[in-house]
Formats: sequence, C-alpha cells, structure tokens
Amino acid sequence: MALSDAILTRLLALHPKIIDLSLDRMVRILACLGNPQDRLPPVIHVAGTNGKGSTVTYTRAIMEAAGLKVHAYTSPHLVKFHERIRVAGELISEADLTALLEECEKANGSEPITFFEITTAAAFLAFSRTPADYLVLEVGLGGRLDATNVIGKPALSIITTIDYDHQQYLGDTLALIAHEKAGILKRDVPAVIGVQPDEARDEIERVAARVGSPLSIANQDWQSFEQHGRLVFTDEKGLLDLPMPALQGRHQIDNAGNAIAAIRALADPRITEAHIAQGLKSATWPARMQRLGPGALWDLVPADAELWLDGGHNPSAGRVLAQAFSDLNDRHSRPLVLVWGMLNTKDVASFISEFAGIAHRVVTLTIPDEENAVSAEKLAEAARAEGLPAETAVSLEAALKQASLTVPAPRILICGSLYLAGRVLAAHAREEMTKVSGAGRR
Repeated sequence: MALSDAILTRLLALHPKIIDLSLDRMVRILACLGNPQDRLPPVIHVAGTNGKGSTVTYTRAIMEAAGLKVHAYTSPHLVKFHERIRVAGELISEADLTALLEECEKANGSEPITFFEITTAAAFLAFSRTPADYLVLEVGLGGRLDATNVIGKPALSIITTIDYDHQQYLGDTLALIAHEKAGILKRDVPAVIGVQPDEARDEIERVAARVGSPLSIANQDWQSFEQHGRLVFTDEKGLLDLPMPALQGRHQIDNAGNAIAAIRALADPRITEAHIAQGLKSATWPARMQRLGPGALWDLVPADAELWLDGGHNPSAGRVLAQAFSDLNDRHSRPLVLVWGMLNTKDVASFISEFAGIAHRVVTLTIPDEENAVSAEKLAEAARAEGLPAETAVSLEAALKQASLTVPAPRILICGSLYLAGRVLAAHAREEMTKVSGAGRR
C-alpha cells in the first residue's frame, strides 16, 4: 500500500459523515496552514451538475496548447487519488502528496473535518507553492458551501448544465439546486453560464443580480453548435470555425462551448484561436464516453466487438449517453448491450429509462466492495420495468462474457457509476486502485 493510501484512510476517520457541507472547518484549517488559498494563480472556478470535468479538461487543454502552466483540481478520482491534483500540468507525485497530507493532518490535529475538506486544503498548499498561470478549480458538490468556495475573487466563474443530483444535500427542485451552484458567483467576477433548464437559469440570474456578477449565458450571449462536421462558436466578438472536440457525444459541443466562452471572457492575449483549436483536438478525459483501447478486458469480448465506458450516473447523463449511442447506431448499426452498475444514492429508474428502445439488453452487476451499491437483482428489475431485457452477473468479468454472447458482435457500454468506471480502468490496465474509494468522497 502506498503511504498516501494509509494517510487518506486515517483522514476518513476525522468526521463521521462523508459529506457535511460547511465552510467553517475549511476556514479553520486554511488559517492553520497560513491561508494558501490567498496565494494562488488566477482561479477559474467551475460548478454545475453535468459537464464540469469535461469543461475543466477543455479549458486546461486550450491553455496548455498556448504554452501556459495550469493547475487543475477535480473530483472524484477514478483509479488513483493523485488524479485529483494536477500541478503545473503534471499529476502530483506520491512523495509530494504524502508530505502535503501529513502536513495537513498535523495542522488539523483531531478536529472534525471531512475527507474532501482536508484533501482540498492539501491541494491548495500544492498549488500555492508551485508557480502557474492559472488554476482551474472544480467544485466538489454544490457550490455555496463547498470546500472550494473559499476563493475570495476568482478570475472567472463557470456554471455548467444543472440537473437533478445529490438532492439530499442540495434540494429537490432545480431552483434550489441552482441556488447552491450559483453560490460560487462573486461581485464583479464575470461568469460563463452553460446551457440550462429555464428554472435553473432564472435562479442563477437572480443570484447574479443580487451579488453583482456579470453573466455570459449560453444561447443568449454565445452559441456553440455543429455545422458541416465543424464546431462553430459565436459571440459578440465574432465567429470561430473550429474542429469538433476530441471527446465523443453531442453534449461535448456544449461543454467545449463553456470552455471557449471562458477563454474569450478571460481575454488573455497569449491564447489564440489556433490554441483553442488545438486544445479541442487534444483534450482527453477518462470514463466520459471513452472507447477502451487495448488492455486486459479485451480478452473477455469478441475481437470485433466494441467496448465503451462512461461514468455518468444521473438522468441527464443517461439522456445524453442514450442519444450519443443512438447516433452511433445510425452511422454503424450493431446491438448495444449495457453492463450496468449504480449506487443507491442515484435515480436508477430515470437513468435506465433513457435507454428504452435503444439498448438491446442489459447485464447488471453489484459494484464490488461498495456498501452503497444497488444489487444486481434490483437493477435488473428496474431495467425490466422499463421494457429492457435484463439479466444479472456476479462480476465485471462475468458481465462482459455474458454481454459478448450477443449476435452480431455487440457494442458494449459499461455505465452507471464513476466508481464502477474506476474499477474498469484499473482492471483494464492491470493497475492497483487507491484504497480509498472515489465514490462519495467528494
């Protein structure tokens, strides 16, 4: 076991709850550490329900194409905790992570603090000690009371598409959820607002007016769309004719648009249209409609099958995935088989209902070693209730073998949970996972 794993395991015991939204504990530990959040490069703060990670990825890729040094903070991790903290373009090293976690553990003592709070403090320390041009900072959960929301005046805020998720913490209406997400908006700090349901957009505009944050809103102040196999972006500054983003799916046009609008709002003369184009083409983000390349799991499926992975887990993620695979089927028809696992904190029925009439069959599994996993049997019942043929499997390996029995050779999509996605990536690369689960440790 890596030394960082041992420390991360200890940190879990510092608070009885996985999630406890508050800023008090964060303010306390940061003060003990000398307030590193006040010594960061210009911050782009990103909240939202869907597309946060992809928007962060495009933004970072565009900046790096311009030769800029960029810190990035994302969550949860998939395979290794180190994925969360990218320092000046590189994943944090084991030695640096261990030293920072030990420093934060010592500063905190035995005071209650959540796992996400103390590890976010460690990330801020890392970012404050290495020069960079920007920090792209992803909210963990919500926004208003999220541990990342201690940045007094970021350079820019971004709110990606809002939908239902984490209702037990954020509220059971889109307006309530949007209110929490809009809590990252700051006076005189410009904000890019992605495509939104009307109820969410109205609430964001209300909060922005109250705090004095100028907004640039999708389909109002800027647009991003596909035309003749190209991505077209328009705003008051003009039109950009760009390559399609590297990440798959129609929804990635919106996510790329968020990043382009952010870059335009920053107006950094070092970043040109050519850098934007290069960033769109070079962006990579695992477990987001990812077609798996060579690896261990290929041995479990027919040579002419396709193997895909996505960690989306809420109704809108199901919607965009179903649409994306319907589009794929229009171009190259073959049966779609889902290998599906989910957590019991998610809306199982709403996710799987999106695949009715699109998926050929569903093979369900209980996510291994996850206490909040929905049983394979209950998932199969949910799929059948939506008119989808479903069967259970005892493991990922068994599920892939069962899916492979489909004729002709199927398009297999492993989906439903980022935690399941992490397991898949680790198994495919024959890599050991960080012992602390990425699931829920926001």
